[in-house]
Amino acid sequence: MFELGGAMRGSVHVTGTTDPHRWDQFTAVRACLGIVNAFKTTAPDDALPRLARSRTGYRGSLTLYRYADRPAESVSPMMSAADHPPSEKTAAVLTAVLRGCAEHVAQRADLPAILEASRYRDTPGLLRFLTWSVSHHEAEAVRLESEARAALPAQRAAEAAWRTAAQWLALSPHPVLLLMLADRPGSLPQKIRELQWWAPYCVEAAAEEHARARRAEAEVASLRAQQRRRPRGRRPALVGAP
Repeated sequence: MFELGGAMRGSVHVTGTTDPHRWDQFTAVRACLGIVNAFKTTAPDDALPRLARSRTGYRGSLTLYRYADRPAESVSPMMSAADHPPSEKTAAVLTAVLRGCAEHVAQRADLPAILEASRYRDTPGLLRFLTWSVSHHEAEAVRLESEARAALPAQRAAEAAWRTAAQWLALSPHPVLLLMLADRPGSLPQKIRELQWWAPYCVEAAAEEHARARRAEAEVASLRAQQRRRPRGRRPALVGAP
C-alpha cells in the first residue's frame, strides 16, 4: 500500500496479477487507485485518491506485464466517483502515479512472494471463471455451427425463389415481381447475399469459439497443476509495505 503525498492524496494498492494474455501465469503487477483488488473491491467515494487541491476522487488501475519479451502496460479507464472521465492532464497524472507505484513493486526483491500470494488468493476464482468459460465457448460454437447448417438450405430456398420469380417475370411482367427481384433492402438478392456471407462467418466464428474453449481448458489444467505443486497447508507469507 502506498500513501500518496505531494500532487495527490490517498492511497494506491499494488498486487500481483495474471498476464493479460495468459490467465494461468502470475507474472504481472496491478496498481489500483484506492482499492485493494480492482476486480473485487471498490473503495468508498470519500476514500478515493484525488489531486491535492481537488475534491474529486478517482478510481482505475494499471497493469505492468511483458509482451514479446518487452515491457508493456494496460490502463483501465479512469473515472471519477461520479463516473466522469478526468481531464487529459489529470489522467496523465493518475497514470504516472500508478505506473510509478507498479514499477517500484516490480523491482522489489520479494516480488516472487507477492506473485505467489496473488496466485494463492486468485486461483480458486479463476478456476471457477475459466471452467464456466469452457462451457460457454463450447455452447456458442455449437450454436454457430447450427446457424451455419441452417443457412445453407435457406440460401438454396432463396435462390430457388429468385429463379422462379425471374421465370414468372419473363412470362408475365408485373410490378410485384420487379420488387422481388430488385436489389433493395429486404429483397431476394439481398437475402441471398446475406446468407452466402452468414454461413462461412458462422463456421469461422465457431472455430474461434472452439479455440477459446481449448485455451481456457489449458489454463485450467495449468492452474490445477500449480495447485498440486504447492505444498498442502502452506500459505504464502504476507509481505510488508514498502
